[in-house]
Amino acid sequence: MALPKKLKDFNLFGNGDNWQGMIASLTLPPLARQMEEFRGGGMAAPVDIDHGMQKLQFQWTPAGLIPELFDNFGTSQMDADMLRFAGSYERDDTGQTVPVEIVVRGRHSEINMGDAEAGSDNTQSVTTTLSYYKLTIDGEDVVEIDVPGMVEKIGGVDRLKERRSNLGL
Repeated sequence: MALPKKLKDFNLFGNGDNWQGMIASLTLPPLARQMEEFRGGGMAAPVDIDHGMQKLQFQWTPAGLIPELFDNFGTSQMDADMLRFAGSYERDDTGQTVPVEIVVRGRHSEINMGDAEAGSDNTQSVTTTLSYYKLTIDGEDVVEIDVPGMVEKIGGVDRLKERRSNLGL
């Protein structure tokens, strides 16, 4: 019997600042494809045609005020903010720990200050739209997506290399 690796703890860094203990929760960026259903003549069923990635977003909840969030708000630079998630996943049957790191670049599209009420938690929420995403598990690069560079590396294979070449890029 084997038990799964579960997230035991995490930290978030923003533009090099250590936000240890300052982040209540986060939703790691989902990786989703833009698909279009297609069924041509002679096909017994439809198939999905892959049109590339959907917009990458990172949603997270600071546990309180982080003034540095506003430093680049409204910038025209699509990669003005860098966030780094560091997670420690652990198996309870073996005690094995695995480091997971997600590095993203983008800009904060929404900073919601939340409800202000004396004596309450007053958490905020931030949505960061991404132009870059890199997932590393136990020191191995698993996924790297550079949207403006037209790079999609999955397991070390750049799936857009030929397309860039076809476009003269």
